[in-house]
Amino acid sequence: MRKLVLIICLFSPILALAQGFQVNLGGQQQIGMGHTGTGLLQDGASVFFNPGAVAMLSENYVQAGVSPLLFKSDFNPLNTSTQYHTADKVAYPFNAYVVWGPKASFWKIGLGVYTPFGGLTDWGNTWQGKYVLESLDLKAIYFQPTLSIKLTDYLSIGGGFVYNHGSVDLKQALPLSDASGQQTGQAELKGSGKGYGWNAGVYFKTESGVSVGITHRSQVTTTISDGNALFTVPGSLQSSFPQPNTFNATIPLPATNSIGFGFYPTKKWTLALDVNVVGWSVYKALAFDYKSNTPSLQDSYFPRNYKDAVVLRGGAQYKSSNNLSLRFGGGYASTAVNDGYVTPEAPDANRFYVTGGIGYRLGQHLNVDASFEYEHLMARTQTNSQSQLAGTFETNVYIPGLSLSYHW
Repeated sequence: MRKLVLIICLFSPILALAQGFQVNLGGQQQIGMGHTGTGLLQDGASVFFNPGAVAMLSENYVQAGVSPLLFKSDFNPLNTSTQYHTADKVAYPFNAYVVWGPKASFWKIGLGVYTPFGGLTDWGNTWQGKYVLESLDLKAIYFQPTLSIKLTDYLSIGGGFVYNHGSVDLKQALPLSDASGQQTGQAELKGSGKGYGWNAGVYFKTESGVSVGITHRSQVTTTISDGNALFTVPGSLQSSFPQPNTFNATIPLPATNSIGFGFYPTKKWTLALDVNVVGWSVYKALAFDYKSNTPSLQDSYFPRNYKDAVVLRGGAQYKSSNNLSLRFGGGYASTAVNDGYVTPEAPDANRFYVTGGIGYRLGQHLNVDASFEYEHLMARTQTNSQSQLAGTFETNVYIPGLSLSYHW
């Protein structure tokens, strides 16, 4: 039984890399408009939102932005009035883009560096679920060179190769005690890995003036090799947790299919609608392989049955003057995690969000864009089938953002 408990505690947190870790903070203009951008022609962030639209951009771009993310989650254990809260820690998803092509050319090239997946969660070491998770710091940084070609004045296509550098640092308590009865066990899994993928998009304008975009961002399977498995355990149990030790793991980051529409009722107004289908059903199972095994520390295989998630997004921009643009939007996303698999790293649930933004032209070639997002994950009462952690999670996310773009 002790071996079973330890294995569950060590691995169940990593298995929850689901909807909650897809941050999708690709560009400030797009965030301000509810994360729409698949069917729009806006700025260098088209490298991320639709590489097919890049060749239609009238200018070249160099731009960068950051979106500090505060994740606030509460947990109420079943049949109690106790409340546990995550610490106030801020993650920093970022994006940077370069787009270039000769004037009046039918092609443009681009490069994007962005963080589509990530999270920073800290529950501390005194809460009820410490044997499931104390803290987690997860990052996935994508590097995407892109080529886009304008086939006609109304149609363009594009695609890019993706290289991902991912890292994870996870800490959790272990149910171990020293000779005095004090609980002193802790595990830390820390490592980095890489993965490869691609994306492609089509952008076209209809005779009625509506613009349409269709994109596919492929699955990126990230492999962590020789990650460090660090254990703090009582001296009498050190032989059961050999040090140094390493682990290997493979984590599939899902594919996303999107269709987007842009509507232009007046010269001042732009309206947008996006629909995303995220292929989280690739999580059938995850396996972890230790370099050194003992009877208490075995390789593991956990079946998982995630489901695909659908996201509906809408937004608008009002250009009040040649220099000032106002933006707002919102959306709804279905959960990717089935009942029985909710965990505290990003306690996933159906969610809604609202966004706002402002853009200002500082000069002929320089723009500043700011955005803000509030996201609410609906309360969800669950008993995890592996750890038996039972209670209600409710989560709010706050994300301001700022970017600068130089265009010519």
